[in-house]
Amino acid sequence: MKDLIKKLTEINSPSGREKKIREIIIDEIKEYVDEYKVDKLGNLIAIKKGSGEKTILFDAHMDEIGLVVTHITDSGFLRVEPVGGVNPKILIGAKVQFNGHIGVIGFEGETMEEYSKNMNNLSFDVLFVDIGVSSKEEAEKIAPIGTFGTYYAQFNDLGDKVISKALDDRIGCAIMIEAIKIIDTPKNTIIFAFTVQEEVGLIGASVAGYNYDIDMAIALDVTASADTPKAFKRMSMKLNEGPCIKIKDGYTVSDKFVVDTLKEVAEKNNIKYQMEVLLFGGTNAGGYQTTKSGIPSGTISIPTRYIHTPHEMVSVADVEETVKFVVALSNN
Repeated sequence: MKDLIKKLTEINSPSGREKKIREIIIDEIKEYVDEYKVDKLGNLIAIKKGSGEKTILFDAHMDEIGLVVTHITDSGFLRVEPVGGVNPKILIGAKVQFNGHIGVIGFEGETMEEYSKNMNNLSFDVLFVDIGVSSKEEAEKIAPIGTFGTYYAQFNDLGDKVISKALDDRIGCAIMIEAIKIIDTPKNTIIFAFTVQEEVGLIGASVAGYNYDIDMAIALDVTASADTPKAFKRMSMKLNEGPCIKIKDGYTVSDKFVVDTLKEVAEKNNIKYQMEVLLFGGTNAGGYQTTKSGIPSGTISIPTRYIHTPHEMVSVADVEETVKFVVALSNN
């Protein structure tokens, strides 16, 4: 499982540029599904046919947050815009890559007063990317305007935990890949949707389920953990306590039937789980809730520390328990 997570997170595929990660996933699953296709938007839809009447869709988004080049200075520094939820405070000194070329992010400060002001009120207006060149012409050959980039960070194995960029949501992709390989002949027909552009507005999920008669849609995504010093005291999600059954977040309220079904299946199969109320954010469940006449939807979340940074952290045990959860739901 760790090898798969490493493989998926090392791919650089920000929102709208998911081709690389999609090709890797196809190679992983093509021998284990009854059919698969790529829709016009770039979603990868894989199906395992069941003998029962129900159809369940599992979703994990392939994209990751990133940056896009908006301007190049005469001396070759890049100006950038976020692709998805990138906090400029996290970027100072961070390594990023554009077309395989590494850069470091800095910020302006011509006087001590300006330096302090910008440090305390960071915005993309004062950030720049240094890719080690000396002219606009050199920079344009490497990363012309419109070039997408991502964090440049390594996968780290801490034993019972792993750290990497893009665990949001390559960890969901890894879980679905593992479940696809484990599930032989499911009771229900299972649609596995590896979707695009979640980080910029649930774009892929808004269309991925449109051509199917789906009884239940489950997004597999990360959620914030509240088990670090001075973490949000109104949230209770923790690493090593199992996947979370989401009640609500800042974007959606999970369908009660879906929540009750998830709890019932978890308890029946001795799957460790915890309940989640997230104070912010959202998942692709919102895209399926508004598909056609509406699909009953919910989310199974993997508690994650340091979300949207270059160094996200998850518990391997939580990931493995989530694989068991998906397999159990497929045969419920």
